[in-house]
Amino acid sequence: MITTPFISRKGMTRRGMLGAALAAGAAVPLAAAAGPAWADPGARAGAVPAAARLMLPVPTGPHPVGTVQLHLVDRSRPDDLAGPGHFRELMATVWYPARDVVRYPVAPWMPAGAFQAFLADVGFSELAPLGPFTAGHVGAPVLRTGRRLPVVVFSHGAHSHQGDHTVVVQELASHGYAVVTVAHQYDTYTEFPDSRIAVPLRDRQAPTLPGDFAADLRFVLDCVEQLAAGCNPDVDHKELPAGLLGSLDPRRTGAFGWSKGGTATACAMLADERIRAGLSLDGPMQMNPPLAGDLDRPFMMMSAVFTRATDPEAAAFWSHLRGWRLNIQAQGAVHVSYGDNEALFPQVAKLFGWSGQQLQDVIGTLDPDEAVKIQQAYPLAFFDEHLRHGRGHLLDGPSPSFPAVRFLP
Repeated sequence: MITTPFISRKGMTRRGMLGAALAAGAAVPLAAAAGPAWADPGARAGAVPAAARLMLPVPTGPHPVGTVQLHLVDRSRPDDLAGPGHFRELMATVWYPARDVVRYPVAPWMPAGAFQAFLADVGFSELAPLGPFTAGHVGAPVLRTGRRLPVVVFSHGAHSHQGDHTVVVQELASHGYAVVTVAHQYDTYTEFPDSRIAVPLRDRQAPTLPGDFAADLRFVLDCVEQLAAGCNPDVDHKELPAGLLGSLDPRRTGAFGWSKGGTATACAMLADERIRAGLSLDGPMQMNPPLAGDLDRPFMMMSAVFTRATDPEAAAFWSHLRGWRLNIQAQGAVHVSYGDNEALFPQVAKLFGWSGQQLQDVIGTLDPDEAVKIQQAYPLAFFDEHLRHGRGHLLDGPSPSFPAVRFLP
């Protein structure tokens, strides 16, 4: 399997970072150390107790979380790679505050087949899946409070997957947001309802530029409007959770993304006024074509590697922001620091007996516990302020609760 990964300025791909991290502790088979994330603990001999499995932090909001996958086809965009008569095909997942989750199973971090493909691609096909369960309960009924839910759409990075920022996604959902994550076909690992496994491709004709991601986001906004109007956009006519139809508020829509997804968020905002607020998690802001106008709606940049001081593209994008804007940076953060890696890799390191330096080589020197709390707090504060008109103080300046976070002028 050949792929075209995003290259960081240190020359290491995201796949390479994961491969190096796993190799650092490969003396103990991960299957024996962590167990299969999707199996019943008693399903096979030697399965480890559930407590030994990798875990994501529990969201802090007052609501339990529900989730459902959608199979979507954009019939306005022919897919030449798939052949004549085919159109752009996407998987998306809706996360939302749930009313009752007792009888509903929890969702895995990634579909099993997609995760196995990901492990094979980084050279560890012999290892069992390590992905944890999420806080999302599949098919749980939506919490209806008399007011529709604000919506946030999420775009993943190059060669990544729609679950790689589940910490942020389920945090927002637990606080009353509907969050729609998108699997960008040809640059992601995902699984379709007919069991097809999608993986990233190396093909110059593949629609994998930030502008292609942005077009996916805009199509998903169309689907959000269908859900809001009481229509089911799933091409297989999948039964949706009770209360989902008519529960979303497309007039209060935001977007965020990591890496290339952060750039795509900016592209989508520039092209679509339905997105009222945008957040980039260390996006390189390499626009192709270059920016042709200014953005007058709120935008926030959470920088790590791609800073305005070192990247002309990031600085140029900042100069085009004419509305509310904010740029923060967590000291010690690396490119993957605003995602689930900060929660998962310390656990992998403990299982494998990594040194502190081996762990830092993967997730940087930012304290992992603070990194997780940053992910939970700052995106929520941003969308609360600009989609709900809440007025907290976290975005006003440095906070003693987050000593690593710097506000960049």
